[in-house]
Parts: sequence; C-alpha cells; structure tokens
Amino acid sequence: MKRIVLLCLLTQVLLCCAQEKRALKGDTEFQKEINAEYKDATTSPLKKKDRKQFEGLDFFPFDSLYVVKANFKRTPNEVPFEMKTTTDRLPLYTKYGELVFDLKGAQFHLNVYQNQSLIKKEGFKDYLFLPFLDETNGLESYGGGRYVDARIPEGDVMVIDFNKAYNPYCAYNDKYSCPLVPRENYLKIRIEAGVKVFKKH
Repeated sequence: MKRIVLLCLLTQVLLCCAQEKRALKGDTEFQKEINAEYKDATTSPLKKKDRKQFEGLDFFPFDSLYVVKANFKRTPNEVPFEMKTTTDRLPLYTKYGELVFDLKGAQFHLNVYQNQSLIKKEGFKDYLFLPFLDETNGLESYGGGRYVDARIPEGDVMVIDFNKAYNPYCAYNDKYSCPLVPRENYLKIRIEAGVKVFKKH
C-alpha cells in the first residue's frame, strides 16, 4: 500500500514538473530556446520581478514568407566606426556587406555589420550583426528595432529568417547597453515575424 501511495505521489510530482515546463510558450525550436534562456536566472536579461512571472515571450506566428534569400555583396576596405548605443558606450563595428532581397513584391536593402571586439572571441569569428527597423516598431514590436543573428555565408547568398528576429536586451532591462539600429537599415514594410514587444509587469 505504501508503495502505491509513493508511486502516486511521484507521478504527481513528475506531472507537475512536466506541466511547468510545458507552460513556456514556443511553437518553433528558436522560440523554445529563447524562452528557456529567458526563464533561466543565469542567462536571462529579464528583471527579477518579470522573470518570476515569465511564461514566454510573445511571437508573431511562424511564416515561411519571412525566410528570404538575399544576395550578399561583400564590402571590403570599410573603415571601422563607433556604433551609437542606448548608453555612452561606443563599440567598434565595421560594415561587412550588403544584402538585397525581395519581399511581397518589393526589393529591400540591409547592411550587415561585424563587431570588432566580438570576432576575437572563440566561436564568433564568422558572426555578423543584422539589426533592422520596420513598420511594426512601436506597435506590435519593440520601438527600437530588432536583431537577427547571422554568419558569414560561403557564397553570394545569405538566408535571412526574420522569424528569428529578437529584441535587444534593453527592451527588457535598462541596465544593458544596446546598439541602436542604423537608419539605413529601416525597412518600409511590416515584418510580421519574430519576437513581439515585451509586456512588462
């Protein structure tokens, strides 16, 4: 009898844990990963009070329309510049290349950048920074724009998955210093993909 009671209790505990894990939102691998990262106190940019009530970020529904193939053109001999941030910090970036792609019948252009200190760290040698502004900013998405992580492509085509667009850490916590999206990376279109604006508690 004791064994049955213990088994029942153990089952309830396991079910509770499973339900807690399932409570985090996420339809895609990216969504699940970022939600797990933001829930974890060791990796989360959220303020403590926001993290305690955190059940997951809000996302636009995944849409394959926003996975685009862009023509990539390398721009060598660019001079490093100080990128403005939300604080007085001025990290050195270099414009690495230009991306041209079609979306909803129109052509768009984005610059992609390389952080000069980050590329010295292991695992980031080929990392590129793709910040952008679009017409959802200040409405459904964060007013300061969003970022997409990228890697140096092998050829002249780069796939941009806007479904993986995420907010700067400043959208969650003002203790962070975040690069401001350069005006030339403004897209005159609604990018209804990726992370939405964060509703703080």
